[in-house]
Amino acid sequence: MRGWHGLEDVPEDWGRSVITIGVFDGVHRGHQKMVARAVSMAAELGVPSVVVTFDPHPEEVVRPGTHPPRLTTARHRTELLADLGVDAVCVLPFTLDFSRMTPDEFVQTVLVDRLHAAGVVVGENFRFGHKAAGDVETLRTLGEKYDFVAEAVPLVSDGETISSTLIREQIAAGDMEAVTATLGRPHRVEGVVVRGYQRGRQLGFPTANVESPEFTAIPADGVYAGWLQGVPTGNLPAAYGGERWPAAISVGTNPTFEGVPRTVEAYALDRDDLDLYGAHVAVDFGFRLRGNTRFDSIEALVAQIHADVEEVRRLTA
Repeated sequence: MRGWHGLEDVPEDWGRSVITIGVFDGVHRGHQKMVARAVSMAAELGVPSVVVTFDPHPEEVVRPGTHPPRLTTARHRTELLADLGVDAVCVLPFTLDFSRMTPDEFVQTVLVDRLHAAGVVVGENFRFGHKAAGDVETLRTLGEKYDFVAEAVPLVSDGETISSTLIREQIAAGDMEAVTATLGRPHRVEGVVVRGYQRGRQLGFPTANVESPEFTAIPADGVYAGWLQGVPTGNLPAAYGGERWPAAISVGTNPTFEGVPRTVEAYALDRDDLDLYGAHVAVDFGFRLRGNTRFDSIEALVAQIHADVEEVRRLTA
């Protein structure tokens, strides 16, 4: 798959293509339907398929400070799109000047002059251009003007409209089984492993303390069952390769210990030998076990952790 950052990266000799457009945060099941239709239309027309997406999130540029919690990193989003069979992903830097393009200017500059659209696939709620002036009908009209076909795909599964907003609400509530059903996979939090208070190691359960990027969608405070794995970025110890470990995951401030900042910590079951400091890792959230509880003694806390670990072992088997 080809990856382009900005229109200037698109080869000068790039021919006609089928394009699907969106932020694609989460690459959820609705997005997957859009991409699948673009890929199939491209095959029908005998041309490549291209995903056009944006970074940073348009909301942060148009309304600074309102950036919604991010469901996927840019790297993971591109990886997920590649897995869906697209031929290229073009990430457009979203700036104030870009946001001021009229619908016609956007279509001519991005879809026609550079990517030579033969077909364009969008969600049925698609809006584009300055102040979201363009919609699906606008796109169809411009398609007639510039000689491409425009299709809108309903983002519905099992009678429910799927959206990134819905998934953010499910994550905020800690309903990870609903999230998995809506996304089509567990929700992932990525970040770099940093040194924490090392209380888990002292208790016999060494955790990876994951420092995630700004705006990451973090599940509600609580204890979860899921998986921990390294992300191959050059700073992952080679010995760990592509391993994925069942993990007990804690989100929150750890109420048994005063003054602890909110963290995401993952204990890889039965692995007290991992040295992941400085490595980029991914934490996949599968199931919520319980909320956070303040324990009266360290012994009571350790007993509960043992019980949590056994439940994680059962759920991730």
